[in-house]
Amino acid sequence: MAGGAFVSEGGSGGGSYEGGVTGFVIITCVVAAMGGLLFGYDLGISGGVTSMEEFLSKFFPEVDRQMHNAKRETAYCKFDNQLLQLFTSSLYLAALVSSFAASAVTRKYGRKISMFIGGLAFLIGALFNAFATNVAMLIIGRLLLGVGVGFANQSTPVYLSEMAPAKIRGALNIGFQMAITIGILIANLINYGTSKMARNGWRVSLGLAAVPAVIMVIGSFVLPDTPNSMLERGKYEQAREMLQKIRGADNVDEEFQDLCDACEAAKKVENPWKNIFQQAKYRPALVFCSAIPFFQQITGINVIMFYAPVLFKTLGFADDASLISAVITGVVNVVSTLVSIYAVDRYGRRILFLEGGIQMIVCQIVVGTLIGMKFGTTGSGTLTPATADWILAFICLYVAGFAWSWGPLGWLVPSEICPLEIRPAGQAINVSVNMFFTFIIGQFFLTLLCHMKFGLFYFFGGMVAIMTVFIYFLLPETKGVPIEEMGRVWKQHPFWKRYIPDDAVIGGSEETYVKEV
Repeated sequence: MAGGAFVSEGGSGGGSYEGGVTGFVIITCVVAAMGGLLFGYDLGISGGVTSMEEFLSKFFPEVDRQMHNAKRETAYCKFDNQLLQLFTSSLYLAALVSSFAASAVTRKYGRKISMFIGGLAFLIGALFNAFATNVAMLIIGRLLLGVGVGFANQSTPVYLSEMAPAKIRGALNIGFQMAITIGILIANLINYGTSKMARNGWRVSLGLAAVPAVIMVIGSFVLPDTPNSMLERGKYEQAREMLQKIRGADNVDEEFQDLCDACEAAKKVENPWKNIFQQAKYRPALVFCSAIPFFQQITGINVIMFYAPVLFKTLGFADDASLISAVITGVVNVVSTLVSIYAVDRYGRRILFLEGGIQMIVCQIVVGTLIGMKFGTTGSGTLTPATADWILAFICLYVAGFAWSWGPLGWLVPSEICPLEIRPAGQAINVSVNMFFTFIIGQFFLTLLCHMKFGLFYFFGGMVAIMTVFIYFLLPETKGVPIEEMGRVWKQHPFWKRYIPDDAVIGGSEETYVKEV
């Protein structure tokens, strides 16, 4: 029997709050989720640009020469170049560092300010890249893009979790992941279009990153602040009025009181970083805010998102075919995320994690085997059209499994499990761990592919197996639980209950129905 627990919506807590789902809160969350366009567009654009010969010949001539040197080229090592990988990965190193600054800004000045700073930094970075004349300008632009991603990824998931009613929090929060997938697809389509341009197609691809940045900046001005953030800054009346507006009800006393209790507990915490690392009652939040983003990256998904055109080109797809294949995976990504939006608040988080994990394991093993059969360990060989189609099909199934499990839930779960007093610190850990391992994958994947060959896909499959077991035994179900009552979930879990004192359980009744799943 698994170690998870399910807290029914029929108990106290979220089910007893007045109000419902309003058009205002849906529109607000949709606009806020557009922050995911920044991250998604960059994920999709970099791989396409780094496969364009004009871009490579201008900034990375050594890679361009290696591609055309038949004597040096092996299928696995066509793009193995540290400076080229630094172009992709430098953004995520900057995002890692900036997420800690974003944590302090988010807590002191609110979620909106962080979203504004993120959009502005991303806009400036996009302009640097569009007008780059040397590698230094490219890297500076990427670092500024990273600051934007760090601030946006710190603030947007928290904003969505705090604005959404508990019963549809999963679906609205996954709007952030949906925006990421749309950004990836748009980037893939733009890369395909700009690859047809005679000159400077890569400048158009990189420069159009300014569009989602402008959306983010404008959105940060028109969006209201969350009641939680208002309470943190002592704006009690405004917080009550905003809660009434987003819930569409005058009587919000019970939910407002729970928010106030959480806020008072948060004010007693002078150093959220010290508390999340030292106090046992925050141990579950610390573990999942660290482990989930680590596992999300070690699935190998960003191998596909960063380097899809490069990977397909490496495997022998023609230039057009490699870009079209990336578009196909982008479409699968978007459609599969819709599945998650539909299912997450109906069937819960755990079932999506587990099913998606099993699906990804199978696909990684099949893809690794197909590549190994054609290229072996020497990297010499060619793909037949039939084998290429099978590889693309299983990569699409792999992307689908990720898109309705670890993709959206990797952002949703960490944002909904942290008490208010450590929420900015918890989200900063989530973002920084995510960005650190995104940097590692971005910087070393092409080198690892060159040395581990098809075995790299087996490695990622093995890691997905480990993390699926981790979820099965340690993650409780959080569907329908109000965000300020998450202490009940940990208290009822057979493993985590040893860390949770009775006074950490606020709001709701201890008589909530629980069953192990």
